Amino acid sequence: MSYLYLTVLFPLIGFILLAAGRQNLPEKVAAIIGVGAVGLSALFALIAGMDFVNNGSVAQVQHLWTWFNVGGLAPGISLHLDGLSLLMMGMVTGVGFLIHIFASWYMRGEEDFARFFSYFNLFVASMLLLVLGDNLALLFLGWEGVGLCSYLLIGYYYQNPENGFAAIKAFTVTRVGDVFLLIALFLIYQQFGTLNIAEVVAAAPTVLTQGSSMAIWTALMLFLGAAGKSAQIPLQTWLADAMAGPTPVSALIHAATMVTAGVYLCCRMHTVFEMAPQVMMFISITGAVTLLVAGFAALVQTDIKRILAYSTMSQLGYMFMAVGAEAYQAGLFHMLTHAFFKALLFLSSGAVILAYHHEQNIFKMGGLFYKNKFLFACFAIGGGALAAIPFITVGFFSKDAILGAVWMKGQAVALYDCLYWTGVAGAFLTSIYTFRLIWVVFFGKENTPYHAIKGITYWGPLSILAVLSTFVGAALKAPVESILNAAKIPAVIIPEAMEAGVHGAEHMAVGIALAGLVIGVILFAFAYGAVKSFAKTSLGAGLANICRNALGFDTLYDLIFVKPYLLIAKICGRDPIDGLWLVLPAIVKAGNGFTSARQTGSLREYASSMSLGIVVLLMILVVIQVVGK
Repeated sequence: MSYLYLTVLFPLIGFILLAAGRQNLPEKVAAIIGVGAVGLSALFALIAGMDFVNNGSVAQVQHLWTWFNVGGLAPGISLHLDGLSLLMMGMVTGVGFLIHIFASWYMRGEEDFARFFSYFNLFVASMLLLVLGDNLALLFLGWEGVGLCSYLLIGYYYQNPENGFAAIKAFTVTRVGDVFLLIALFLIYQQFGTLNIAEVVAAAPTVLTQGSSMAIWTALMLFLGAAGKSAQIPLQTWLADAMAGPTPVSALIHAATMVTAGVYLCCRMHTVFEMAPQVMMFISITGAVTLLVAGFAALVQTDIKRILAYSTMSQLGYMFMAVGAEAYQAGLFHMLTHAFFKALLFLSSGAVILAYHHEQNIFKMGGLFYKNKFLFACFAIGGGALAAIPFITVGFFSKDAILGAVWMKGQAVALYDCLYWTGVAGAFLTSIYTFRLIWVVFFGKENTPYHAIKGITYWGPLSILAVLSTFVGAALKAPVESILNAAKIPAVIIPEAMEAGVHGAEHMAVGIALAGLVIGVILFAFAYGAVKSFAKTSLGAGLANICRNALGFDTLYDLIFVKPYLLIAKICGRDPIDGLWLVLPAIVKAGNGFTSARQTGSLREYASSMSLGIVVLLMILVVIQVVGK
């Protein structure tokens, strides 16, 4: 436990060194510092985790110093280690280390190599602060830190204005969610008198009244904050555009770690959410709608990274659906397995992009199976886990547990039964677009010359992630459940009478997912000509356009928020208030100009002016006398 602070300190030191010397550091030195800092963080995370387990998995707090003390509010820089934070810490440092190794190969030769790794290290430090902070103020500091790093890394290729716009969009949309989270912190402090997470979680059932307006508003603000980071409707539009950043960024920040922060927050604060059943139901509905919208959007994308981005959004929808159904452990285990197979898919896509000379359009690739069977194996394993191919992939063991839990909840609350079928439909779509992606890239007609790629820093991380994405990764389920139980994160208990029904629901989901795979094979391997012909019809083109634009949320937000804001900015840019006040000096200036023009030096004009003035004054006096009578 005494080593815990080092997990945050090493990447922070790495950031400082890389930021200070980024113009002068050789590429190899920058890579050693960047990768080494996260490697040391992972090592001490492992040591702290082993110490935690050996001491009976009892929650521990390492207090470093008091952050500030204002009016009785004195949050500390304190790190809290329990089963949930251990799970997140292991995921961030373990997967993060592998992605850093891959990035040292992928980013080779890029301008500002050290700048990239300085941002990457700062992100890891911020994410660890988020998951280890023992109070909500410290969690919020890490929350904002990962948002800043996301902005910096999305806009890494800032020479292209579109990348800058994507970074600004991500920063703006997630800041909307952060405002809601800040409001939640105010409400929590008002009700509980503290921001200490353990105290709030323990006191929630007594301080909050179930179903009360205060419980509902607090839970809702927390969820909207989580929805911003985890790209859930209505704050989901930033994630696909975030693919403008380098591919390792997409793997670490926008697939494996940062976007799961919202799921972590909801599970960490689960007792607060349970005081608002209406919000719990809303969370599941939001997750279900998000996974369906993202599934349709992924069906027609042509950019390899955008397909994976929408699949990430969809899988996050499953996690939130689990949270709303109180299947926290199922959602958290899917979060872990998703980190494995989605990092594998994103890093593999990065290798594919380099192999095709930075081409990202899947229809300009093709024939890769015959050139690089290792990448095909990685994509097949990752895609199989994404589609939850039974028994041989880790996705099967996590996703179906969520659907089974939602089905069981649906036996008591009819709405959850509908959500179960929505999740099944999402699994069906996932199988189709996953097969489409793999078939076009690996078996389609080769349209761009292939460039050979090699290096242990390329295939080493992919190999480890590929193994973890198979049934081997499912071996982690028991230890994950054990440490989550110790952290008092509730698990779904299946009554004996419902076991057959739950397993039947899981088998139904598997069967429909496999049916989606079969349909994908038929559509893209045997009847692709018919698919292209349908896409050229007015109906097909219209549906494809709607799905390609993710059901038009960007267009809607542009109409409702962006254009009115730009109009107001344009009006205010002309400073109408200042313009109004400037009328007075303009009148004075005009009067000065008029009187100055009368200073001609002509005695005749002066005498005429005086006479005219006397006449005017006499007329005014006469009028006043007449009106007075």
